Amino acid sequence: MEKLIYLDNAATTALKPEVFEAMKPYFLENYSNPNSIYTFAQQSKKAVDEARETIAGLIGAKTNEIYFTAGGSESDNWAIKGCAEAFASKGKHIITTKIEHHAVLHTCEYLEKKGYEVTYLDVDETGMIRLEQLERAIRPDTILISIMFANNEIGTIEPIREIGAIAKKHGVLFHTDAVQAFGHVPIRVDELNIDMLSASAHKFHGPKGIGFFYMRNSVKLGAYVHGGAQERARRAGTSNVPGIVGMAKAAQLAAENMEENNKKIAAVRDHLIERVLAEIPFSRLNGHREYRLPNNANFCFRFIEGESLLILLDQKGICASSGSACTSGSLDPSHVLLAIGLPHEIAHGSLRLTLSEETTIEEADMVADSLKAIVERLRSMSPLYEDFIKNQS
Repeated sequence: MEKLIYLDNAATTALKPEVFEAMKPYFLENYSNPNSIYTFAQQSKKAVDEARETIAGLIGAKTNEIYFTAGGSESDNWAIKGCAEAFASKGKHIITTKIEHHAVLHTCEYLEKKGYEVTYLDVDETGMIRLEQLERAIRPDTILISIMFANNEIGTIEPIREIGAIAKKHGVLFHTDAVQAFGHVPIRVDELNIDMLSASAHKFHGPKGIGFFYMRNSVKLGAYVHGGAQERARRAGTSNVPGIVGMAKAAQLAAENMEENNKKIAAVRDHLIERVLAEIPFSRLNGHREYRLPNNANFCFRFIEGESLLILLDQKGICASSGSACTSGSLDPSHVLLAIGLPHEIAHGSLRLTLSEETTIEEADMVADSLKAIVERLRSMSPLYEDFIKNQS
């Protein structure tokens, strides 16, 4: 295999060496349970408390509004199921979108089987929700609006401030799945009127298996995991001290270097996008051109299958995806691409490339060159492409 070019950072990111060094003592030296009462345990408790302060400070929250979880999927489940249970007497109507991560969509489908009603908002061709449709969807029995901050497949950043303002105006709680956004774009929960937020460390160069759930103090959800008194008796289970410390360190590094990194990443991304669109016929960029994550480039190539494209890229040492890693192995086209109006035959030819600050212009050029050759090769074997060219002639 040639040099590895990793362009699947939306699936997971590399752990930064500084993060690993911050975590290491809590595996080997300060391995105590932070909920124990002896002096040795206070070292771990102090580390957890400091991590909570760090995370809270980065989003403008109070420390007692941050709950440590196993990641974004758990945090999404807690927000949605927790609201359904806590506010069932007020109503059983939830609003979300058709392009959410499956941690949200499948949770909503689960609640529908329990008698809840869910409105799935449409999006436009760029993946953006329509604010007027959101406001029209709100009913007296609406208890929750759950809309992602930025889409994990096409990178579109939703109008979160406006969504939060609409939710606040109507007295409806607002949860946002910020798994792809936290650590990549600035987030201040009060300014954006966010009541609950989900994040996952491995999306911003932290460890896997750890995330956090922000819940505003005025939101009174019950315990999500029963057992012990951890996380203020709302999420039982022995604290993952190394993970918590690593997440806080990764979040701190991401915040310190965000503006500089985003400029660098976006420049490489734009170079890649321009080359692909200019040099590969019948290709299209998916997602909003301006309001998108700085590291995301999502394409569709007509007359080819995305899976074949991924296999041939892999043979050249290029790691990419056709969409969410959580739906890998599915034969169905991306629900996100269908929601933005693409027909099945085009949606099947999708490719998601997600960069990091380590991605160089030279690597982007290598990927563009490889893509040109691979797409040309696959189309040469496609009877659909052959018929299309004949008809064009």
